[in-house]
Amino acid sequence: MPKVILHVDGEKIEKEVKENANLVVLAGTKQFPKLKYGCGMGKCLKCVCEVLSGWEQLGPPNWKEEKMLGESVNERIRLTCQLTIKEDIEISQENILAKIKKEKNAVKLTK
Repeated sequence: MPKVILHVDGEKIEKEVKENANLVVLAGTKQFPKLKYGCGMGKCLKCVCEVLSGWEQLGPPNWKEEKMLGESVNERIRLTCQLTIKEDIEISQENILAKIKKEKNAVKLTK
């Protein structure tokens, strides 16, 4: 079973999950506490995370991630609700929204 390490609110949470799990689904059923999330459908940015390790095992960002994250989207900045966990992964939700907003503002200023 894949191991997930989540950095959030100054805590480090480690938990094993079933292969092909979606962390937002697990959080919604209280099986993965502390994960920040909202709609679960890629529309709100509340579940955005930075993938610290294990990004290679994820599929490429999908159209929902590209639409919501804009130029910030890459293999390391992702929406947790759109990820399928197949292998060990380490993610962080520490100050990630601030990073995304700064990048989006920087993009807007240069256009």
